[in-house]
Amino acid sequence: MIGSIEVLCAGIIVADHVSSPISHLPAPGELVLADQLLLTIGGCAANVAVDLVKLGVSAAVVGRVGDDVFGRVVADLLHQSGVDVSAVQISPGRETSQTLIINVAGQDRRFIHTFGANAAFRAADIPLDRVARCRVLYLGGYLLMGGVHADELVPVFAAARRAGAKTVLDVVTPAPADYLPRLEKILPHVDVFLPNDHEAELILHEKDPLRQAERFHQLGAQTVIITRGERGSVLVGQNVRLRAESHRVPFVDGTGGGDAFAAGYIAGLLRGLDEEGCLRIGSAVGASCVRAIGTTAGVFTRPELEAFLRDNPLRIERT
Repeated sequence: MIGSIEVLCAGIIVADHVSSPISHLPAPGELVLADQLLLTIGGCAANVAVDLVKLGVSAAVVGRVGDDVFGRVVADLLHQSGVDVSAVQISPGRETSQTLIINVAGQDRRFIHTFGANAAFRAADIPLDRVARCRVLYLGGYLLMGGVHADELVPVFAAARRAGAKTVLDVVTPAPADYLPRLEKILPHVDVFLPNDHEAELILHEKDPLRQAERFHQLGAQTVIITRGERGSVLVGQNVRLRAESHRVPFVDGTGGGDAFAAGYIAGLLRGLDEEGCLRIGSAVGASCVRAIGTTAGVFTRPELEAFLRDNPLRIERT
């Protein structure tokens, strides 16, 4: 199966424990009831791979889980979703990464996270023979994974491009830090860079999303999309500047929305669409994610996506 995959999704794999929205955070000793507690797939690489399969795109995951029950659960869920897991490695003696996601009605999500086996992930885990056979190489969670260094990642991205594949990079920035040196070497090898506006602000100390995108483009990324949740997105590419609104859909849980956007944008790339066409698909798939709890349950299938696009035009303006 791995020889025919279209997208190789490398990076973070997580077991997510997600609550449906609760009325309020419990006080010490208080019990608050949730309608649902979900154990499901999480992490950038896993989410994007599952979303792509739902969109009719073949995908494989490269990453690490622990030798525990959560590693087995995540691998089984990925396999059941149609994702190729043959490149998922087990790190002996480590726990699988986990995130507790607490949804409170009317508030943004709260996260409690353990990094687990993701700490062992290295650029060398991404097999070059598989890179040479994919159409898109996606790396999710860069900057959070301390073991992934730009000097080791550059040859992997360069090999993907030599083989004719597009390279897509997403980041996670958990706290203020000096992130820019880790990006300066890799961005010239990136076709699509997908930070959100909060991540971009932590990296650049710049609040304006258009200036954020311009700066990353100047650093070498061919196309930069700054995602902004319900405020839409901004795209800067070669001779194109776009500002998109967001789709209005019933909101349940925002977890995984950025990963769904990335999957949609990648699906557009595989169709040969231009930046505006990719942005339309990314925006629609990202919006679909927030309709259900968990990172992938609400994401459109391809027929659902096509129907939504027909009935819900998205306003995109050139700047």
